[in-house]
Amino acid sequence: MKINPSNIGTTESAAEVFFGPEPGQEVSGEIIGLSVSTSSSSVFINVKNRGLFAYSLDGHLRWSAGPVLYRFGYRQGCKQNVKDCYFSSIPVIDRCEASIYMSNTEGEIYSLSVRSPQFKWIQDFSSFDKVFTITPGNNGCLYVTVPVRVLVLALDVTTGNILWQRNTGPLSTTECAPVVDSNGWISIGSLDGFLYSFSPTGSLKKFPRAAVLDSVVQVSPLLDCSGYAVYISQTEMEEKISHVTGEYTCISALKPRNVVFTMLAPSTGSTYWSESYPGKFSSLLVETDLQNFVLDESVLLAFVAASSEILSPVLRFSVFRHQFNVDKLKEQLHLASKLEHKFLCTVFLLYL
Repeated sequence: MKINPSNIGTTESAAEVFFGPEPGQEVSGEIIGLSVSTSSSSVFINVKNRGLFAYSLDGHLRWSAGPVLYRFGYRQGCKQNVKDCYFSSIPVIDRCEASIYMSNTEGEIYSLSVRSPQFKWIQDFSSFDKVFTITPGNNGCLYVTVPVRVLVLALDVTTGNILWQRNTGPLSTTECAPVVDSNGWISIGSLDGFLYSFSPTGSLKKFPRAAVLDSVVQVSPLLDCSGYAVYISQTEMEEKISHVTGEYTCISALKPRNVVFTMLAPSTGSTYWSESYPGKFSSLLVETDLQNFVLDESVLLAFVAASSEILSPVLRFSVFRHQFNVDKLKEQLHLASKLEHKFLCTVFLLYL
Protein backbone atom coordinates (compact mmCIF):
# COMPACT_ATOMS: atom_id res chain seq x y z
CA MET A 1 0.00 0.00 0.00
CA LYS A 2 1.10 3.55 -0.76
CA ILE A 3 -0.11 6.14 1.77
CA ASN A 4 -0.20 9.86 1.06
CA PRO A 5 -0.23 11.62 4.47
CA SER A 6 -1.31 14.94 2.93
CA ASN A 7 -4.64 13.35 1.92
CA ILE A 8 -5.47 12.07 5.40
CA GLY A 9 -8.58 13.85 6.68
CA THR A 10 -9.55 15.10 3.21
CA THR A 11 -11.95 13.81 0.56
CA GLU A 12 -9.00 12.45 -1.43
CA SER A 13 -8.02 8.81 -0.99
CA ALA A 14 -5.05 8.51 1.36
CA ALA A 15 -4.16 4.93 0.40
CA GLU A 16 -3.74 3.10 -2.88
CA VAL A 17 -2.41 -0.28 -3.99
CA PHE A 18 1.21 0.21 -5.10
CA PHE A 19 2.12 -3.42 -5.84
CA GLY A 20 -0.08 -6.48 -6.13
CA PRO A 21 -2.29 -8.55 -8.44
CA GLU A 22 -4.85 -6.88 -10.65
CA PRO A 23 -8.54 -7.45 -9.81
CA GLY A 24 -9.43 -11.06 -10.61
CA GLN A 25 -5.82 -12.24 -10.65
CA GLU A 26 -4.36 -14.68 -8.15
CA VAL A 27 -1.68 -13.63 -5.72
CA SER A 28 1.59 -14.61 -7.37
CA GLY A 29 3.89 -14.59 -4.36
CA GLU A 30 4.42 -13.56 -0.77
CA ILE A 31 6.10 -10.20 -0.21
CA ILE A 32 9.06 -10.92 2.08
CA GLY A 33 10.04 -7.29 2.52
CA LEU A 34 10.52 -3.91 0.91
CA SER A 35 12.81 -0.89 1.21
CA VAL A 36 12.70 2.65 -0.15
CA SER A 37 15.66 4.58 -1.55
CA THR A 38 15.04 8.34 -1.51
CA SER A 39 18.30 9.06 -3.36
CA SER A 40 17.26 6.95 -6.37
CA SER A 41 13.50 7.51 -5.88
CA SER A 42 12.93 3.76 -5.96
CA VAL A 43 11.00 1.11 -4.05
CA PHE A 44 12.59 -2.36 -3.85
CA ILE A 45 10.24 -5.30 -3.24
CA ASN A 46 11.36 -8.88 -2.57
CA VAL A 47 8.73 -11.43 -3.61
CA LYS A 48 9.19 -15.04 -2.52
CA ASN A 49 10.21 -17.39 -5.35
CA ARG A 50 10.06 -14.53 -7.88
CA GLY A 51 12.90 -12.15 -7.07
CA LEU A 52 13.68 -8.50 -6.39
CA PHE A 53 11.66 -5.80 -8.17
CA ALA A 54 12.71 -2.15 -8.45
CA TYR A 55 9.89 0.35 -8.98
CA SER A 56 9.86 4.11 -9.41
CA LEU A 57 7.81 6.01 -6.83
CA ASP A 58 5.00 6.41 -9.37
CA GLY A 59 4.72 2.62 -9.75
CA HIS A 60 6.67 1.88 -12.95
CA LEU A 61 8.90 -1.20 -13.03
CA ARG A 62 12.55 -0.26 -13.53
CA TRP A 63 14.19 -3.67 -13.31
CA SER A 64 13.99 -7.07 -11.65
CA ALA A 65 16.52 -9.69 -10.60
CA GLY A 66 16.35 -13.30 -9.48
CA PRO A 67 18.77 -15.15 -7.19
CA VAL A 68 20.44 -16.83 -10.21
CA LEU A 69 22.13 -15.01 -13.06
CA TYR A 70 23.91 -16.54 -16.05
CA ARG A 71 26.74 -14.47 -17.50
CA PHE A 72 29.13 -15.59 -20.22
CA GLY A 73 27.91 -19.16 -19.74
CA TYR A 74 28.60 -19.17 -15.98
CA ARG A 75 26.04 -19.51 -13.22
CA GLN A 76 26.04 -16.90 -10.42
CA GLY A 77 24.03 -17.32 -7.22
CA CYS A 78 22.33 -20.31 -5.57
CA LYS A 79 24.27 -23.53 -5.26
CA GLN A 80 24.04 -26.18 -7.94
CA ASN A 81 21.26 -28.78 -7.58
CA VAL A 82 19.31 -26.58 -5.12
CA LYS A 83 15.78 -26.22 -6.45
CA ASP A 84 13.97 -24.14 -3.82
CA CYS A 85 16.41 -21.22 -3.59
CA TYR A 86 15.14 -17.64 -3.38
CA PHE A 87 15.93 -14.25 -1.84
CA SER A 88 14.91 -14.59 1.81
CA SER A 89 15.67 -11.18 3.34
CA ILE A 90 14.39 -7.63 3.31
CA PRO A 91 16.37 -5.53 0.79
CA VAL A 92 19.06 -3.59 2.69
CA ILE A 93 20.08 -0.31 1.07
CA ASP A 94 23.58 1.08 1.50
CA ARG A 95 23.24 4.78 0.68
CA CYS A 96 27.00 5.34 0.86
CA GLU A 97 27.75 2.71 -1.79
CA ALA A 98 24.54 2.85 -3.90
CA SER A 99 24.18 -0.87 -3.27
CA ILE A 100 21.47 -3.31 -2.20
CA TYR A 101 22.29 -6.33 -0.06
CA MET A 102 20.20 -9.50 -0.06
CA SER A 103 20.56 -13.01 1.29
CA ASN A 104 19.09 -16.24 -0.06
CA THR A 105 17.83 -19.41 1.58
CA GLU A 106 21.21 -21.13 1.12
CA GLY A 107 23.26 -18.66 3.18
CA GLU A 108 24.64 -16.53 0.34
CA ILE A 109 24.79 -12.72 0.44
CA TYR A 110 24.48 -10.62 -2.72
CA SER A 111 25.58 -7.07 -3.46
CA LEU A 112 23.57 -5.47 -6.27
CA SER A 113 23.61 -2.04 -7.85
CA VAL A 114 20.70 0.24 -6.91
CA ARG A 115 20.27 1.33 -10.53
CA SER A 116 20.55 -1.96 -12.45
CA PRO A 117 20.08 -5.71 -11.84
CA GLN A 118 23.80 -6.44 -11.79
CA PHE A 119 25.54 -8.49 -9.10
CA LYS A 120 28.62 -6.74 -7.73
CA TRP A 121 29.57 -9.83 -5.73
CA ILE A 122 28.15 -12.96 -4.11
CA GLN A 123 29.66 -14.56 -1.01
CA ASP A 124 28.74 -17.85 0.65
CA PHE A 125 28.37 -17.67 4.46
CA SER A 126 26.50 -20.96 4.93
CA SER A 127 29.42 -22.31 6.97
CA PHE A 128 28.32 -19.89 9.70
CA ASP A 129 24.55 -20.29 9.26
CA LYS A 130 21.80 -19.58 6.75
CA VAL A 131 20.00 -16.96 8.84
CA PHE A 132 21.61 -13.62 9.63
CA THR A 133 21.03 -9.88 9.85
CA ILE A 134 22.66 -7.50 7.35
CA THR A 135 23.56 -3.95 8.46
CA PRO A 136 25.25 -1.36 6.23
CA GLY A 137 28.09 0.65 7.75
CA ASN A 138 29.41 4.08 6.85
CA ASN A 139 33.13 3.30 6.68
CA GLY A 140 33.51 0.86 3.81
CA CYS A 141 32.16 -2.01 5.91
CA LEU A 142 29.08 -4.20 5.73
CA TYR A 143 28.14 -6.01 8.95
CA VAL A 144 26.59 -9.46 9.19
CA THR A 145 25.19 -10.70 12.51
CA VAL A 146 24.85 -14.47 12.97
CA PRO A 147 22.59 -14.99 16.04
CA VAL A 148 23.06 -18.74 16.56
CA ARG A 149 26.84 -18.38 16.40
CA VAL A 150 26.85 -15.10 18.43
CA LEU A 151 29.08 -13.55 15.78
CA VAL A 152 29.45 -10.16 14.14
CA LEU A 153 31.29 -10.19 10.79
CA ALA A 154 32.71 -7.07 9.13
CA LEU A 155 32.86 -7.35 5.33
CA ASP A 156 34.61 -5.23 2.72
CA VAL A 157 31.75 -3.62 0.76
CA THR A 158 33.67 -3.78 -2.52
CA THR A 159 34.44 -7.53 -2.42
CA GLY A 160 32.35 -9.11 0.35
CA ASN A 161 35.51 -10.52 1.95
CA ILE A 162 35.63 -10.82 5.75
CA LEU A 163 37.77 -8.11 7.38
CA TRP A 164 37.24 -9.31 10.96
CA GLN A 165 34.85 -11.33 13.08
CA ARG A 166 34.05 -10.98 16.78
CA ASN A 167 31.97 -12.85 19.34
CA THR A 168 29.21 -11.29 21.41
CA GLY A 169 27.09 -12.62 24.24
CA PRO A 170 23.96 -14.71 23.52
CA LEU A 171 21.68 -13.06 20.96
CA SER A 172 17.94 -13.16 20.49
CA THR A 173 16.96 -14.86 17.24
CA THR A 174 13.92 -12.58 16.85
CA GLU A 175 15.37 -9.10 17.44
CA CYS A 176 19.11 -8.55 17.36
CA ALA A 177 19.57 -5.80 14.78
CA PRO A 178 22.66 -3.69 15.54
CA VAL A 179 23.09 0.03 14.83
CA VAL A 180 26.10 1.83 13.35
CA ASP A 181 26.85 5.35 14.59
CA SER A 182 28.54 8.23 12.78
CA ASN A 183 31.92 7.25 14.23
CA GLY A 184 31.62 3.84 12.57
CA TRP A 185 31.00 1.90 15.81
CA ILE A 186 28.55 -0.99 15.57
CA SER A 187 26.51 -1.75 18.72
CA ILE A 188 24.34 -4.76 19.51
CA GLY A 189 22.49 -5.83 22.66
CA SER A 190 22.91 -9.27 24.21
CA LEU A 191 20.79 -11.46 26.47
CA ASP A 192 23.68 -11.41 28.96
CA GLY A 193 22.65 -7.81 29.76
CA PHE A 194 25.50 -6.03 27.96
CA LEU A 195 25.71 -3.79 24.93
CA TYR A 196 28.61 -4.91 22.72
CA SER A 197 30.16 -2.05 20.73
CA PHE A 198 32.89 -2.63 18.14
CA SER A 199 35.10 0.02 16.56
CA PRO A 200 35.64 0.06 12.76
CA THR A 201 38.73 -2.11 13.34
CA GLY A 202 36.97 -4.56 15.69
CA SER A 203 38.01 -3.24 19.13
CA LEU A 204 35.38 -4.09 21.77
CA LYS A 205 33.72 -2.01 24.48
CA LYS A 206 31.00 -3.45 26.74
CA PHE A 207 28.32 -1.40 28.49
CA PRO A 208 27.62 -1.16 31.37
CA ARG A 209 31.09 -1.80 32.69
CA ALA A 210 29.74 -3.47 35.85
CA ALA A 211 27.84 -6.74 35.36
CA VAL A 212 24.10 -6.82 36.09
CA LEU A 213 23.44 -10.48 36.84
CA ASP A 214 19.73 -10.76 36.08
CA SER A 215 19.47 -8.29 33.17
CA VAL A 216 18.88 -8.90 29.47
CA VAL A 217 18.94 -6.61 26.44
CA GLN A 218 16.09 -7.93 24.33
CA VAL A 219 15.32 -4.85 22.23
CA SER A 220 17.59 -3.59 19.45
CA PRO A 221 19.35 -0.30 20.31
CA LEU A 222 18.30 2.91 18.59
CA LEU A 223 20.55 5.58 17.14
CA ASP A 224 20.25 9.10 18.51
CA CYS A 225 19.48 11.80 15.93
CA SER A 226 22.96 13.27 16.49
CA GLY A 227 24.36 10.07 14.99
CA TYR A 228 26.99 9.77 17.72
CA ALA A 229 25.03 8.24 20.62
CA VAL A 230 22.76 5.22 21.05
CA TYR A 231 19.82 4.40 23.31
CA ILE A 232 19.60 0.99 24.95
CA SER A 233 17.12 -0.69 27.29
CA GLN A 234 18.15 -3.29 29.87
CA THR A 235 15.39 -5.39 31.40
CA GLU A 236 15.99 -6.63 34.93
CA MET A 237 14.37 -10.04 35.47
CA GLU A 238 13.38 -11.72 38.72
CA GLU A 239 15.61 -14.65 37.76
CA LYS A 240 17.81 -15.55 34.81
CA ILE A 241 19.43 -18.92 34.05
CA SER A 242 21.98 -19.71 31.33
CA HIS A 243 22.20 -23.17 29.74
CA VAL A 244 25.35 -24.01 27.77
CA THR A 245 25.15 -26.88 25.26
CA GLY A 246 28.29 -27.26 23.20
CA GLU A 247 28.92 -23.92 21.50
CA TYR A 248 25.37 -22.69 22.07
CA THR A 249 24.03 -20.74 25.07
CA CYS A 250 20.33 -20.61 25.93
CA ILE A 251 18.89 -17.98 28.28
CA SER A 252 15.80 -18.59 30.44
CA ALA A 253 14.31 -15.65 32.36
CA LEU A 254 11.32 -15.11 34.64
CA LYS A 255 9.11 -12.03 34.97
CA PRO A 256 10.61 -8.58 34.31
CA ARG A 257 11.04 -6.21 37.26
CA ASN A 258 11.99 -2.96 35.59
CA VAL A 259 13.76 -1.48 32.59
CA VAL A 260 16.78 0.82 32.59
CA PHE A 261 17.06 3.21 29.63
CA THR A 262 20.49 4.64 28.87
CA MET A 263 21.92 7.07 26.34
CA LEU A 264 25.65 6.60 25.69
CA ALA A 265 28.36 7.26 23.11
CA PRO A 266 30.24 4.03 22.25
CA SER A 267 33.33 5.76 20.83
CA THR A 268 34.03 7.77 24.00
CA GLY A 269 32.41 5.44 26.53
CA SER A 270 30.46 8.39 27.98
CA THR A 271 27.00 7.85 29.50
CA TYR A 272 24.80 10.93 29.16
CA TRP A 273 21.54 9.79 30.69
CA SER A 274 20.11 6.76 32.49
CA GLU A 275 16.72 6.24 34.13
CA SER A 276 14.46 3.37 35.25
CA TYR A 277 10.90 2.43 34.37
CA PRO A 278 8.88 2.04 36.58
CA GLY A 279 10.63 4.74 38.57
CA LYS A 280 11.36 8.42 38.13
CA PHE A 281 11.04 8.00 34.38
CA SER A 282 7.37 7.00 34.84
CA SER A 283 6.43 10.52 35.96
CA LEU A 284 7.36 11.81 32.51
CA LEU A 285 4.65 9.68 30.88
CA VAL A 286 1.59 10.02 33.11
CA GLU A 287 0.41 13.25 31.47
CA THR A 288 0.81 11.95 27.91
CA ASP A 289 -1.47 9.92 25.68
CA LEU A 290 1.06 7.09 25.84
CA GLN A 291 -0.60 5.94 29.05
CA ASN A 292 -3.44 4.67 26.82
CA PHE A 293 -1.09 2.24 25.06
CA VAL A 294 0.25 -1.12 26.17
CA LEU A 295 3.85 -0.16 26.79
CA ASP A 296 6.83 -2.42 26.29
CA GLU A 297 10.56 -1.77 26.06
CA SER A 298 10.50 -1.10 22.32
CA VAL A 299 7.71 1.51 22.57
CA LEU A 300 9.35 3.26 25.52
CA LEU A 301 12.77 3.23 23.87
CA ALA A 302 11.26 4.69 20.70
CA PHE A 303 9.55 7.39 22.80
CA VAL A 304 12.85 8.34 24.40
CA ALA A 305 14.62 8.47 21.04
CA ALA A 306 11.79 10.48 19.45
CA SER A 307 11.79 12.93 22.36
CA SER A 308 15.43 13.72 21.67
CA GLU A 309 14.35 15.36 18.40
CA ILE A 310 12.43 17.90 20.48
CA LEU A 311 15.31 18.23 22.92
CA SER A 312 17.97 18.34 20.22
CA PRO A 313 19.63 21.61 21.33
CA VAL A 314 20.14 20.22 24.84
CA LEU A 315 21.26 16.76 23.77
CA ARG A 316 23.47 17.81 20.86
CA PHE A 317 25.37 20.32 23.01
CA SER A 318 26.02 17.75 25.72
CA VAL A 319 27.03 14.93 23.34
CA PHE A 320 29.64 16.97 21.54
CA ARG A 321 31.12 18.36 24.77
CA HIS A 322 30.90 15.08 26.72
CA GLN A 323 28.93 16.58 29.60
CA PHE A 324 25.30 16.34 30.57
CA ASN A 325 22.90 18.03 33.00
CA VAL A 326 20.48 15.29 34.07
CA ASP A 327 18.14 17.64 35.94
CA LYS A 328 17.91 19.86 32.87
CA LEU A 329 17.02 16.85 30.71
CA LYS A 330 14.26 15.81 33.11
CA GLU A 331 12.85 19.33 33.09
CA GLN A 332 12.94 19.56 29.29
CA LEU A 333 11.58 16.03 28.77
CA HIS A 334 8.69 16.75 31.13
CA LEU A 335 7.93 19.94 29.22
CA ALA A 336 8.15 18.12 25.90
CA SER A 337 5.78 15.41 27.07
CA LYS A 338 3.18 18.07 27.94
CA LEU A 339 3.54 20.22 24.83
CA GLU A 340 4.38 17.73 22.11
CA HIS A 341 2.65 14.49 23.10
CA LYS A 342 0.04 14.76 20.35
CA PHE A 343 2.74 14.97 17.70
CA LEU A 344 4.61 12.00 19.14
CA CYS A 345 1.49 9.85 19.35
CA THR A 346 0.72 10.62 15.72
CA VAL A 347 4.13 9.29 14.74
CA PHE A 348 3.62 6.08 16.72
CA LEU A 349 0.14 5.52 15.32
CA LEU A 350 1.46 5.81 11.78
CA TYR A 351 4.10 3.15 12.33
CA LEU A 352 2.37 0.67 14.66
